[in-house]
Amino acid sequence: MSSGPSETSPEQLLQAAEECLLEGRRVEVRKLDVLLAWADSFSGDPQDEPDAVPIRYGGPRLIALGGEGTPKVSDLALVEIAIARRESVFTTRRRLADAFDLRHRLPLVWAGLQDLRCETWVGNKVASMSRKLTLEQIFLVDVAVSEALDEAPARILQIAEAKIIEADPVAHQERIDANRTRKGAWCSRSKPGASVEGESAGVGSVFARIDEADVEAHREIIEDLANALAAHAGPVAEGDEPLPMDHWRAEAFAMLADPAAVLAFLRGEHPTDTPETDEAPAAPTPSPAPVASVVVHVSADAETGLLNPVARVEGMGPMLLSQVRDLLRRYAKVTVTPVIDLHAGRSVNGYEHPTDVKTRTELRTIGDVFPHATGTFTRTGRAPDHDHTVAYDKHGPPGQTGDHNDTPLRRHHHRAKTHAGYRVHQLGPDRWIWRTPHGLHRLVTTGGTTTITAGEFHALKALAMELAGDYAA
Repeated sequence: MSSGPSETSPEQLLQAAEECLLEGRRVEVRKLDVLLAWADSFSGDPQDEPDAVPIRYGGPRLIALGGEGTPKVSDLALVEIAIARRESVFTTRRRLADAFDLRHRLPLVWAGLQDLRCETWVGNKVASMSRKLTLEQIFLVDVAVSEALDEAPARILQIAEAKIIEADPVAHQERIDANRTRKGAWCSRSKPGASVEGESAGVGSVFARIDEADVEAHREIIEDLANALAAHAGPVAEGDEPLPMDHWRAEAFAMLADPAAVLAFLRGEHPTDTPETDEAPAAPTPSPAPVASVVVHVSADAETGLLNPVARVEGMGPMLLSQVRDLLRRYAKVTVTPVIDLHAGRSVNGYEHPTDVKTRTELRTIGDVFPHATGTFTRTGRAPDHDHTVAYDKHGPPGQTGDHNDTPLRRHHHRAKTHAGYRVHQLGPDRWIWRTPHGLHRLVTTGGTTTITAGEFHALKALAMELAGDYAA
């Protein structure tokens, strides 16, 4: 832009920001196009050329870089294009493998990248993750990921991960079994010079590879014990900063080396509480079984009624049903709560959103519904603010609070909506339209965020009240 910042309006700066984003994506796609065109020019067998140096003497040969169904390329031809790209041949090979997979194995995702729907690196990552699948298996991944390209990168990769597991559950079970044979725990040892280095003096590290169910069990006990230790520490001195929870988690982990001390501490027993007596100490009472709430999303085949072999576990991601069974087997008592019908709606007369409404909204949306937001509710463990899309009026009609008037937001986005001039209208339980203070318009659904025009915004706005009214019970 030729004009200085002081001469540029906020609307022009926003337009420039969008143009830069799309141009960056366009350039990245163009780089893949050029790389593919170069590979196509060297896809013939170099050994068929006159006077070709035999392979046994170091001559060029065809190599396969991508997954099943992708073409081969002359290996030595990639050296020169790597120079032009100013990167190593190894990096060029990896990028060409991704490009081959996108063009030949993930055509729907490739079309989405060419339409600039998401960052190219996301498509490259999906191609790399799914490389071992067959052409028949990868079709499932291509369809699901292409439909999700308007979502945040983390969500796209979660969907890709789930579909890769679903496409070949046998291979995933083999990965799990192989990893479980490589479990272990490692404790660092002091190295020469460590005692005078700032971050190494007096501390060590512990690293462990254990089953996922065991990780969750350790996470729970460490978190509970850390909170108890922090509470027992009492208030900090005036002027001092409280110790962070990471400190107390480390103390809790160290305390696990003495299980008896952990049990005594959690019962409120301390060395000074033990009376001097010749009587044998009473046998410790067994600790109660751990309690956990696990939300599992499963689907069934429409024709056979059989459960899909892959489930999505809130906070943990996609898992085989066998993994879910292993996770639940740890607990002596399992209570299955009723299935939540995400198609149902409910409204109440009070200001507060009922728990069942909050739960349905969070399960429908998965994360923050602010435009292009990336936060998910279960990954961080922090509950969202359930904001009334249309502000609550204590003198207004009944039924203002419910699925039809619930916008889940992180606190920062909630503050922006409330105080910074954003406008939002809800088109039902899982669709919102937004207008920013300087005139950007977005449609947010469970499939992600898409750009809409001002005309589309106003047309949808006219439908918002009618649609929301129909949904409210």
